[in-house]
Amino acid sequence: MACANNGSECPDTKDGDDEWTILERVCRMLAEEGYLGPSVNQRPVVEFEHPADLKNLIHFPMDEKAPISEAAIERIIRQVLRYSVRTGHQHFHNQLFAGVDPYGLTGSWITEALNTSQYTFEVGPTFTLIENAVIEKCLELFRFGSNADGILCPGGSMSNMYAIVAARFRAIPDVKRTGVTGLPAPLVVFTSEDAHYSITKAVHWLGIGLNNLVKVKADRRGRIIPEELEQAIESVLASGRRPFFVNATAGTTVLGAFDDFNAVADVCARYGLWMHIDACLGGTAALSTTHRHLLAGADRAHSLAWNPHKTLGAPLQCSVFLLKERGLLHECNAANADYLFQQDKFYDIRYDTGDKSVQCGRKVDAFKFWLMYKARGSAGLADLVDHAFECARYLHELVRHRDGFRLVLEEFQYTNISFWYVPSWMRKEPAGDTTDWWQRLYVVTADIKERMVKRGTTLICYVPLLHKGIGNFFRMVVTCHPRPSHATMRYIVEEIERVGEELNPTAIPINGTASG
Repeated sequence: MACANNGSECPDTKDGDDEWTILERVCRMLAEEGYLGPSVNQRPVVEFEHPADLKNLIHFPMDEKAPISEAAIERIIRQVLRYSVRTGHQHFHNQLFAGVDPYGLTGSWITEALNTSQYTFEVGPTFTLIENAVIEKCLELFRFGSNADGILCPGGSMSNMYAIVAARFRAIPDVKRTGVTGLPAPLVVFTSEDAHYSITKAVHWLGIGLNNLVKVKADRRGRIIPEELEQAIESVLASGRRPFFVNATAGTTVLGAFDDFNAVADVCARYGLWMHIDACLGGTAALSTTHRHLLAGADRAHSLAWNPHKTLGAPLQCSVFLLKERGLLHECNAANADYLFQQDKFYDIRYDTGDKSVQCGRKVDAFKFWLMYKARGSAGLADLVDHAFECARYLHELVRHRDGFRLVLEEFQYTNISFWYVPSWMRKEPAGDTTDWWQRLYVVTADIKERMVKRGTTLICYVPLLHKGIGNFFRMVVTCHPRPSHATMRYIVEEIERVGEELNPTAIPINGTASG
């Protein structure tokens, strides 16, 4: 190996060609460590270690002064794999996402290997056209019309932020030049109290301020109450501030609730407000002819966000932002960098999309969903979605009729099923519905989760809804990958029951945490 400066031998311990052999071994390591293929479900969901213990098992500091051997690199990779969470395991249900679609994973590997960006056609010719095709398909799915537009974003939180920026620019075009400090009246955003916290973060990041975010009351199922929204708008107008943006939700994070989009749209129309739908979770229902009715009225929104990386199983991250007005993204975000977006290029510059984006470098995330759609078609994707809904229905009925289980909601809209498990010794207590009894049940829920994680048998989330006066309960979200089954649904119920019955009643205090 010759040095570029003088032709002498470089003092390098590795041959450049040999370094690439690591890629040949990666698939084997992933399979052997339980991340690919049939071996996934033969390992624990996680081999849990506390942070202090994990620091003793893996050398995390970056203090190497010289290259290490390929064998040492492989050993490090295996250590990381061993103590990571197997999100593709059939008993991982901890988040709104789980395993990845194999075609999506193929797309992800290819995008990483090609290592290109999305801002101009010349560096991403196929990917620019692929993103365009994905946006066109999504506009069709959500019935946004032919004059609409969109862009792929690094996550749903960023998609929601794009919506607020576009709405602000449409309401006050000069804000791009003057900023928010010179506005005659503060701008106000409205969202449901059950909506995703990204709206709270967005108003902070965009200078609108938390005092100008109004969280509107939701009903017991988690749906925004349109009458409460209208009253909140009237109250803000009376205060001299300016309402401009309403966020509705398709599939709330906890209960999976869908707002009444037609009712919200009617309110927004009366007051001339921008209506956005955070469909990051529930937007996947658009792929199903059986369940797309949940999105009735969504076509009346000005913008919408959807994450195929949630229910559908596209690899993280894959997030779509759509809006009704073509050209608005470019108009409100363009910085006209003349070193990238020259106007005298030799090709059609309409496909240089970088100035629509707040980013410069932007991953070619559209390819992952595009390849999934090509491989499975609309019918195949619909089958995946319908199957997830069917398994959620089965779990709901299982919980409804099994001794010791209590549903948080007797009905559900999406694939979120929420419930408690009451151990048999608590069912025998005479004060079954007192405040102290419920506090103990909330501790029991957290303790069951802790024990399952430490054993690596399953990961399932527990959450409180404090604004509704509800403490910890299990929230199960059924996804398309790994493909669920009635057997995997039964396992969750039986494992929670088994662990719950092992608990020592004297170790569950009325207040505080369990002893574990």
